[in-house]
Amino acid sequence: MAGEPTAGAVELPMWRALTAYRVLTLGYAVTLFLIAYGDYGRPGVAIAYLGALAAWTLLTFGAVRGAEACSPRFLVADLAVGIVGILLSPLADPSNAVRPTLPTIWVAGPVLAVALKGGWRWAAVASVVVGTANMVEDGDFSGPMLHNSLLVCLAAITIGYVVEVVRASERTLAKALRIEAATRERERLARDIHDSVLQVLAMVQRRGTAIGGEAADLGRLAGEQERALRALVGGGAPREDAAPSAGTDLRTLLAGTTGAGERVTYAGPGEPVLLPAPVARELTAAVAAALDNVRRHAGPSAQAWILLEDEDGEVLVTVRDDGPGIPEGRLATAEAEGRLGAALSIRGRLAELGGSAAWVSVPGQGTEVELRIPKGRIPKGARV
Repeated sequence: MAGEPTAGAVELPMWRALTAYRVLTLGYAVTLFLIAYGDYGRPGVAIAYLGALAAWTLLTFGAVRGAEACSPRFLVADLAVGIVGILLSPLADPSNAVRPTLPTIWVAGPVLAVALKGGWRWAAVASVVVGTANMVEDGDFSGPMLHNSLLVCLAAITIGYVVEVVRASERTLAKALRIEAATRERERLARDIHDSVLQVLAMVQRRGTAIGGEAADLGRLAGEQERALRALVGGGAPREDAAPSAGTDLRTLLAGTTGAGERVTYAGPGEPVLLPAPVARELTAAVAAALDNVRRHAGPSAQAWILLEDEDGEVLVTVRDDGPGIPEGRLATAEAEGRLGAALSIRGRLAELGGSAAWVSVPGQGTEVELRIPKGRIPKGARV
Protein backbone atom coordinates (compact mmCIF):
# COMPACT_ATOMS: atom_id res chain seq x y z
CA MET A 1 0.00 0.00 0.00
CA ALA A 2 0.99 3.64 -0.36
CA GLY A 3 3.22 4.38 2.66
CA GLU A 4 2.14 5.25 6.16
CA PRO A 5 1.24 8.94 5.95
CA THR A 6 0.13 10.78 9.03
CA ALA A 7 -3.42 12.05 8.93
CA GLY A 8 -3.49 15.80 8.69
CA ALA A 9 -6.00 18.40 9.72
CA VAL A 10 -7.97 18.00 6.48
CA GLU A 11 -7.92 14.19 6.55
CA LEU A 12 -9.01 13.67 10.16
CA PRO A 13 -12.66 14.70 9.62
CA MET A 14 -12.92 12.03 6.91
CA TRP A 15 -11.83 9.33 9.37
CA ARG A 16 -14.28 10.60 11.96
CA ALA A 17 -17.06 10.53 9.39
CA LEU A 18 -16.10 6.93 8.49
CA THR A 19 -16.30 5.94 12.18
CA ALA A 20 -19.80 7.36 12.39
CA TYR A 21 -20.73 5.72 9.07
CA ARG A 22 -19.79 2.24 10.34
CA VAL A 23 -21.94 2.61 13.46
CA LEU A 24 -24.92 4.08 11.64
CA THR A 25 -24.89 1.49 8.87
CA LEU A 26 -24.62 -1.28 11.47
CA GLY A 27 -27.80 0.08 13.03
CA TYR A 28 -29.40 0.21 9.58
CA ALA A 29 -28.53 -3.44 8.86
CA VAL A 30 -29.93 -4.60 12.22
CA THR A 31 -33.11 -2.52 11.77
CA LEU A 32 -33.66 -3.87 8.26
CA PHE A 33 -33.29 -7.43 9.58
CA LEU A 34 -35.83 -6.84 12.36
CA ILE A 35 -38.33 -5.36 9.91
CA ALA A 36 -37.98 -8.28 7.47
CA TYR A 37 -37.46 -10.97 10.13
CA GLY A 38 -40.40 -13.08 8.97
CA ASP A 39 -39.15 -13.18 5.39
CA TYR A 40 -35.84 -14.89 6.27
CA GLY A 41 -35.83 -18.62 5.69
CA ARG A 42 -32.99 -19.14 8.18
CA PRO A 43 -33.07 -16.14 10.54
CA GLY A 44 -30.58 -17.86 12.84
CA VAL A 45 -27.84 -17.42 10.23
CA ALA A 46 -28.67 -13.70 9.98
CA ILE A 47 -28.71 -13.32 13.78
CA ALA A 48 -25.33 -15.01 14.14
CA TYR A 49 -23.73 -12.89 11.44
CA LEU A 50 -25.23 -9.57 12.56
CA GLY A 51 -24.12 -10.31 16.14
CA ALA A 52 -20.60 -10.93 14.94
CA LEU A 53 -20.76 -7.78 12.77
CA ALA A 54 -21.89 -5.68 15.74
CA ALA A 55 -19.10 -7.06 17.93
CA TRP A 56 -16.50 -6.45 15.19
CA THR A 57 -17.68 -2.89 14.57
CA LEU A 58 -17.62 -1.96 18.25
CA LEU A 59 -14.35 -3.71 19.06
CA THR A 60 -12.56 -2.08 16.13
CA PHE A 61 -14.02 1.37 16.74
CA GLY A 62 -10.58 2.86 17.38
CA ALA A 63 -8.99 1.23 14.34
CA VAL A 64 -10.55 3.79 12.01
CA ARG A 65 -9.77 6.93 13.97
CA GLY A 66 -6.86 7.77 11.64
CA ALA A 67 -4.45 6.48 9.01
CA GLU A 68 -1.81 5.55 11.60
CA ALA A 69 -4.23 3.42 13.62
CA CYS A 70 -5.70 1.75 10.54
CA SER A 71 -3.30 -1.06 9.65
CA PRO A 72 -3.29 -3.05 6.39
CA ARG A 73 -4.06 -6.23 8.37
CA PHE A 74 -7.18 -4.62 9.80
CA LEU A 75 -8.31 -3.48 6.35
CA VAL A 76 -8.03 -7.01 4.97
CA ALA A 77 -9.99 -8.42 7.93
CA ASP A 78 -12.60 -5.67 7.63
CA LEU A 79 -13.15 -6.44 3.95
CA ALA A 80 -13.36 -10.15 4.77
CA VAL A 81 -16.11 -9.50 7.35
CA GLY A 82 -18.17 -7.64 4.76
CA ILE A 83 -17.62 -10.22 2.01
CA VAL A 84 -18.54 -13.10 4.35
CA GLY A 85 -21.81 -11.35 5.12
CA ILE A 86 -22.53 -10.94 1.42
CA LEU A 87 -21.87 -14.62 0.68
CA LEU A 88 -23.92 -15.78 3.71
CA SER A 89 -26.98 -13.82 2.56
CA PRO A 90 -28.33 -16.63 0.30
CA LEU A 91 -28.11 -19.05 3.24
CA ALA A 92 -30.12 -16.72 5.49
CA ASP A 93 -32.58 -15.86 2.70
CA PRO A 94 -32.81 -18.87 0.36
CA SER A 95 -35.92 -17.57 -1.40
CA ASN A 96 -34.38 -14.15 -1.95
CA ALA A 97 -37.40 -12.55 -0.32
CA VAL A 98 -35.18 -9.88 1.28
CA ARG A 99 -33.23 -8.22 -1.49
CA PRO A 100 -30.42 -6.43 0.44
CA THR A 101 -27.50 -8.54 1.66
CA LEU A 102 -26.96 -9.05 5.38
CA PRO A 103 -24.38 -6.21 5.81
CA THR A 104 -26.25 -3.99 3.31
CA ILE A 105 -24.44 -0.65 2.90
CA TRP A 106 -22.10 -1.34 5.86
CA VAL A 107 -19.83 -3.10 3.40
CA ALA A 108 -18.98 0.21 1.74
CA GLY A 109 -17.20 1.24 4.96
CA PRO A 110 -14.22 -1.11 4.49
CA VAL A 111 -13.85 0.10 0.89
CA LEU A 112 -13.81 3.73 2.04
CA ALA A 113 -11.28 2.89 4.75
CA VAL A 114 -8.99 1.42 2.10
CA ALA A 115 -9.45 4.60 0.04
CA LEU A 116 -8.47 6.82 2.97
CA LYS A 117 -5.51 4.67 3.90
CA GLY A 118 -4.06 3.62 0.56
CA GLY A 119 -5.34 6.03 -2.08
CA TRP A 120 -7.44 5.58 -5.18
CA ARG A 121 -5.61 2.54 -6.65
CA TRP A 122 -6.15 0.33 -3.61
CA ALA A 123 -9.67 1.71 -3.34
CA ALA A 124 -10.37 0.51 -6.87
CA VAL A 125 -9.07 -2.97 -5.99
CA ALA A 126 -11.20 -3.18 -2.82
CA SER A 127 -14.35 -1.97 -4.58
CA VAL A 128 -13.87 -4.52 -7.38
CA VAL A 129 -13.53 -7.31 -4.80
CA VAL A 130 -16.71 -6.24 -3.00
CA GLY A 131 -18.54 -5.75 -6.30
CA THR A 132 -17.56 -9.22 -7.45
CA ALA A 133 -18.85 -10.73 -4.19
CA ASN A 134 -22.16 -8.90 -4.66
CA MET A 135 -22.50 -10.19 -8.21
CA VAL A 136 -21.74 -13.76 -7.11
CA GLU A 137 -24.39 -13.46 -4.41
CA ASP A 138 -26.90 -11.95 -6.86
CA GLY A 139 -26.36 -14.71 -9.37
CA ASP A 140 -28.02 -13.11 -12.39
CA PHE A 141 -25.79 -10.01 -12.59
CA SER A 142 -28.80 -7.71 -12.58
CA GLY A 143 -28.66 -4.11 -13.70
CA PRO A 144 -29.28 -2.62 -10.22
CA MET A 145 -26.46 -4.72 -8.78
CA LEU A 146 -24.03 -3.55 -11.46
CA HIS A 147 -25.19 0.03 -10.93
CA ASN A 148 -24.66 -0.08 -7.15
CA SER A 149 -21.24 -1.73 -7.50
CA LEU A 150 -20.15 0.92 -9.97
CA LEU A 151 -21.30 3.73 -7.68
CA VAL A 152 -19.31 2.30 -4.76
CA CYS A 153 -16.27 1.95 -7.00
CA LEU A 154 -16.47 5.52 -8.29
CA ALA A 155 -17.04 6.94 -4.80
CA ALA A 156 -14.06 5.03 -3.39
CA ILE A 157 -11.75 6.06 -6.24
CA THR A 158 -12.81 9.71 -5.89
CA ILE A 159 -12.23 9.77 -2.14
CA GLY A 160 -8.90 7.99 -2.53
CA TYR A 161 -7.77 10.51 -5.13
CA VAL A 162 -8.82 13.44 -2.96
CA VAL A 163 -6.88 12.00 -0.04
CA GLU A 164 -3.75 11.64 -2.17
CA VAL A 165 -4.06 15.25 -3.32
CA VAL A 166 -4.53 16.43 0.27
CA ARG A 167 -1.45 14.52 1.42
CA ALA A 168 0.64 15.85 -1.45
CA SER A 169 -0.51 19.39 -0.62
CA GLU A 170 0.37 18.94 3.05
CA ARG A 171 3.83 17.65 2.12
CA THR A 172 4.34 20.61 -0.22
CA LEU A 173 3.20 23.03 2.47
CA ALA A 174 5.48 21.42 5.07
CA LYS A 175 8.43 21.64 2.67
CA ALA A 176 7.64 25.30 1.93
CA LEU A 177 7.49 26.06 5.65
CA ARG A 178 10.84 24.34 6.20
CA ILE A 179 12.38 26.33 3.34
CA GLU A 180 10.91 29.55 4.73
CA ALA A 181 12.30 28.81 8.19
CA ALA A 182 15.72 28.00 6.73
CA THR A 183 15.63 31.19 4.67
CA ARG A 184 14.77 33.30 7.71
CA GLU A 185 17.62 31.70 9.65
CA ARG A 186 20.03 32.31 6.78
CA GLU A 187 18.93 35.94 6.55
CA ARG A 188 19.42 36.34 10.30
CA LEU A 189 22.91 34.88 10.11
CA ALA A 190 23.66 37.03 7.07
CA ARG A 191 22.65 40.15 8.99
CA ASP A 192 24.85 39.18 11.92
CA ILE A 193 27.79 38.47 9.61
CA HIS A 194 27.05 41.65 7.66
CA ASP A 195 27.22 43.76 10.81
CA SER A 196 30.18 42.12 12.52
CA VAL A 197 32.36 39.45 10.92
CA LEU A 198 32.64 41.01 7.46
CA GLN A 199 33.47 44.39 8.90
CA VAL A 200 36.18 42.95 11.14
CA LEU A 201 37.76 40.92 8.33
CA ALA A 202 37.75 43.93 6.01
CA MET A 203 39.30 46.11 8.73
CA VAL A 204 42.01 43.51 9.43
CA GLN A 205 42.79 43.35 5.71
CA ARG A 206 43.04 47.14 5.43
CA ARG A 207 45.06 47.66 8.62
CA GLY A 208 47.37 44.74 7.86
CA THR A 209 48.14 46.10 4.41
CA ALA A 210 48.91 49.49 5.91
CA ILE A 211 51.26 48.08 8.60
CA GLY A 212 53.12 45.74 6.24
CA GLY A 213 55.36 42.78 7.07
CA GLU A 214 53.70 39.77 8.67
CA ALA A 215 50.63 41.90 9.30
CA ALA A 216 50.26 42.30 5.54
CA ASP A 217 50.12 38.51 5.14
CA LEU A 218 47.51 38.37 7.87
CA GLY A 219 45.58 41.13 6.13
CA ARG A 220 45.75 39.27 2.82
CA LEU A 221 44.36 36.10 4.44
CA ALA A 222 41.62 38.12 6.12
CA GLY A 223 40.70 39.65 2.75
CA GLU A 224 40.45 36.21 1.14
CA GLN A 225 38.26 34.91 3.94
CA GLU A 226 36.11 38.03 3.76
CA ARG A 227 35.49 37.52 0.04
CA ALA A 228 34.73 33.82 0.47
CA LEU A 229 32.36 34.47 3.38
CA ARG A 230 30.59 37.29 1.53
CA ALA A 231 30.04 35.00 -1.46
CA LEU A 232 28.76 32.23 0.82
CA VAL A 233 26.30 34.53 2.55
CA GLY A 234 25.14 35.88 -0.80
CA GLY A 235 24.62 32.37 -2.19
CA GLY A 236 27.28 32.66 -4.84
CA ALA A 237 30.95 31.79 -5.31
CA PRO A 238 34.03 34.00 -4.91
CA ARG A 239 34.80 35.83 -8.12
CA GLU A 240 38.52 35.16 -8.26
CA ASP A 241 38.81 35.44 -12.01
CA ALA A 242 36.80 38.63 -12.41
CA ALA A 243 38.77 41.16 -14.41
CA PRO A 244 38.43 44.71 -13.09
CA SER A 245 37.12 47.31 -15.49
CA ALA A 246 38.33 50.88 -15.80
CA GLY A 247 37.04 53.36 -13.24
CA THR A 248 37.51 54.82 -9.78
CA ASP A 249 37.89 52.53 -6.80
CA LEU A 250 35.03 53.47 -4.51
CA ARG A 251 36.83 51.94 -1.54
CA THR A 252 39.48 54.65 -1.60
CA LEU A 253 36.93 57.47 -1.59
CA LEU A 254 34.81 55.96 1.18
CA ALA A 255 37.83 55.21 3.35
CA GLY A 256 38.62 58.92 3.17
CA THR A 257 35.27 59.82 4.74
CA THR A 258 36.41 58.27 8.04
CA GLY A 259 39.04 60.97 8.54
CA ALA A 260 36.56 63.21 10.33
CA GLY A 261 36.82 61.14 13.51
CA GLU A 262 37.93 57.88 15.03
CA ARG A 263 34.32 56.93 15.77
CA VAL A 264 33.64 56.25 12.06
CA THR A 265 34.62 52.75 10.91
CA TYR A 266 34.81 51.69 7.28
CA ALA A 267 34.62 48.11 5.97
CA GLY A 268 34.63 47.00 2.36
CA PRO A 269 35.50 44.09 0.11
CA GLY A 270 39.06 43.01 -0.52
CA GLU A 271 38.77 43.58 -4.27
CA PRO A 272 38.43 46.98 -6.00
CA VAL A 273 34.91 48.33 -6.44
CA LEU A 274 35.28 50.22 -9.70
CA LEU A 275 32.69 52.80 -10.75
CA PRO A 276 32.72 55.65 -13.24
CA ALA A 277 34.44 58.59 -11.55
CA PRO A 278 31.36 60.87 -11.42
CA VAL A 279 29.23 58.08 -9.97
CA ALA A 280 31.84 57.33 -7.30
CA ARG A 281 32.09 61.02 -6.40
CA GLU A 282 28.31 61.50 -6.11
CA LEU A 283 27.91 58.36 -4.03
CA THR A 284 30.74 59.42 -1.73
CA ALA A 285 29.10 62.84 -1.33
CA ALA A 286 25.84 61.12 -0.33
CA VAL A 287 27.74 59.05 2.26
CA ALA A 288 29.36 62.23 3.59
CA ALA A 289 25.92 63.81 3.93
CA ALA A 290 24.70 60.76 5.88
CA LEU A 291 27.71 61.02 8.22
CA ASP A 292 27.04 64.71 8.67
CA ASN A 293 23.50 63.82 9.77
CA VAL A 294 24.97 61.38 12.29
CA ARG A 295 27.22 64.08 13.80
CA ARG A 296 24.43 66.64 13.97
CA HIS A 297 21.57 64.44 15.20
CA ALA A 298 23.21 61.48 16.98
CA GLY A 299 25.80 63.57 18.82
CA PRO A 300 29.61 63.60 18.87
CA SER A 301 29.80 60.41 20.92
CA ALA A 302 27.81 58.34 18.42
CA GLN A 303 29.61 55.50 16.64
CA ALA A 304 29.12 55.15 12.87
CA TRP A 305 29.91 52.32 10.48
CA ILE A 306 30.25 52.37 6.70
CA LEU A 307 29.90 49.05 4.90
CA LEU A 308 30.54 48.76 1.17
CA GLU A 309 29.17 45.74 -0.69
CA ASP A 310 29.77 44.88 -4.34
CA GLU A 311 26.73 42.87 -5.43
CA ASP A 312 25.66 41.53 -8.82
CA GLY A 313 24.62 44.50 -10.92
CA GLU A 314 24.65 47.07 -8.14
CA VAL A 315 26.68 48.61 -5.34
CA LEU A 316 25.31 48.89 -1.81
CA VAL A 317 26.69 51.29 0.80
CA THR A 318 25.24 51.11 4.30
CA VAL A 319 25.78 53.87 6.86
CA ARG A 320 24.74 52.80 10.34
CA ASP A 321 24.97 54.55 13.69
CA ASP A 322 24.15 53.77 17.31
CA GLY A 323 22.38 57.06 18.01
CA PRO A 324 18.86 57.65 19.35
CA GLY A 325 17.20 56.90 16.01
CA ILE A 326 14.76 58.96 13.95
CA PRO A 327 11.23 59.42 15.30
CA GLU A 328 8.53 58.15 12.96
CA GLY A 329 7.53 60.79 10.42
CA ARG A 330 10.54 63.01 11.15
CA LEU A 331 11.87 62.93 7.56
CA ALA A 332 8.48 63.77 6.08
CA THR A 333 8.11 66.66 8.54
CA ALA A 334 11.56 68.00 7.66
CA GLU A 335 10.72 67.98 3.95
CA ALA A 336 7.44 69.78 4.62
CA GLU A 337 9.28 72.47 6.64
CA GLY A 338 11.87 72.99 3.90
CA ARG A 339 14.73 71.28 5.72
CA LEU A 340 15.73 69.09 2.78
CA GLY A 341 19.23 68.00 3.73
CA ALA A 342 18.47 64.28 3.65
CA ALA A 343 16.13 64.53 0.69
CA LEU A 344 18.42 66.64 -1.55
CA SER A 345 21.89 65.62 -0.40
CA ILE A 346 21.21 61.91 -0.21
CA ARG A 347 17.99 60.83 -1.89
CA GLY A 348 18.36 63.37 -4.70
CA ARG A 349 21.92 62.31 -5.50
CA LEU A 350 20.95 58.63 -5.55
CA ALA A 351 17.97 59.34 -7.82
CA GLU A 352 20.29 61.02 -10.33
CA LEU A 353 22.47 57.93 -10.28
CA GLY A 354 19.44 55.76 -10.99
CA GLY A 355 19.58 54.32 -7.49
CA SER A 356 17.67 54.64 -4.24
CA ALA A 357 18.13 55.62 -0.61
CA ALA A 358 16.24 54.00 2.24
CA TRP A 359 16.20 54.78 5.96
CA VAL A 360 15.61 52.14 8.62
CA SER A 361 15.41 53.51 12.14
CA VAL A 362 14.07 52.33 15.46
CA PRO A 363 13.93 54.90 18.28
CA GLY A 364 16.69 54.11 20.76
CA GLN A 365 18.45 51.65 18.41
CA GLY A 366 20.13 53.89 15.87
CA THR A 367 19.61 54.57 12.18
CA GLU A 368 20.66 52.73 9.05
CA VAL A 369 20.80 54.32 5.60
CA GLU A 370 21.03 52.01 2.58
CA LEU A 371 22.34 53.56 -0.64
CA ARG A 372 21.95 51.43 -3.78
CA ILE A 373 23.11 52.30 -7.28
CA PRO A 374 23.34 50.25 -10.49
CA LYS A 375 26.77 49.76 -11.97
CA GLY A 376 27.97 51.46 -15.12
CA ARG A 377 25.66 54.49 -15.17
CA ILE A 378 26.99 58.08 -15.50
CA PRO A 379 24.53 60.78 -14.39
CA LYS A 380 23.63 63.48 -16.87
CA GLY A 381 25.72 66.66 -16.53
CA ALA A 382 28.33 64.95 -14.37
CA ARG A 383 32.00 65.84 -14.81
CA VAL A 384 33.88 62.85 -16.16
